[in-house]
Amino acid sequence: MSTSNGTTIPSDATTGTNDTTGVTGIGGTPTADGSGSDAASHTTTGSTTTATDNATATDNENENTTGSTTADMHRSPASSTLRNRRPDNAHSTGVGDRGRWSTRRIAMYALFVALAMALSFIEFPLMPAAPWLKYDPSGVVCLVAGFAFGPSAAAIVSVLGFLPHLFTNPWGTLMAVLVALALSVPAALIYRRRRSRMSAFIGILVGSVIALVVVLAANLVITPMYAHMTMQQVAALIVPVLLPFNIIKFVLNGVITFLIYKPVSTLLNRGQA
Repeated sequence: MSTSNGTTIPSDATTGTNDTTGVTGIGGTPTADGSGSDAASHTTTGSTTTATDNATATDNENENTTGSTTADMHRSPASSTLRNRRPDNAHSTGVGDRGRWSTRRIAMYALFVALAMALSFIEFPLMPAAPWLKYDPSGVVCLVAGFAFGPSAAAIVSVLGFLPHLFTNPWGTLMAVLVALALSVPAALIYRRRRSRMSAFIGILVGSVIALVVVLAANLVITPMYAHMTMQQVAALIVPVLLPFNIIKFVLNGVITFLIYKPVSTLLNRGQA
């Protein structure tokens, strides 16, 4: 027979299609018994099984992901509540105490320490009769740090704030550190129990009394070691010089702290929010 374009197709080519199946096996070789179809069917079945297994694995992964998401959703309210309850909810280091350490808290401690260091160099005499006794407002920084962040902050600022003077006046630095600790740590402990103006006043008063006792005892013990004075000579200066000077000093520290600690705390809380 002929096609429309004049190409002749042999007649035996049209009739030979019934002699062989013409099905290509796995290797692409035609087979007469249909085994290629069986192999292809097995291949298709295997591919279907593999796809089914993959789908099952995907479903399992989805279930695991859904379970993890559900668990996170169940945990999130408690975690959010805990974070909101903490005063420092950023970059916590995981310390388990009440005042947890954080990047922000460490930065604030460093700021208070630097401020105490700077103010410790601002000195001026309070009594003309004792020009060697000079007042500096670093004790205010120790008190405010204690009210804002607790006794640990008060202790850290009290110790580190006087480090620059350690190399030039070690004995005086030792007494300054002892007095700052005696003033700020008890005040911070009292204020932490109940954060109110009355607690702040009582804390400052108690801390001042303890610090006054400490400074007088330290002068009796430490001053004779470096000032070429006997203990009796130092004791003779307590009533006319040391006692009034330190009373004025602690009154100044207490009044300044009482006036500024609330505005400073409000500013710190706004910065934290």
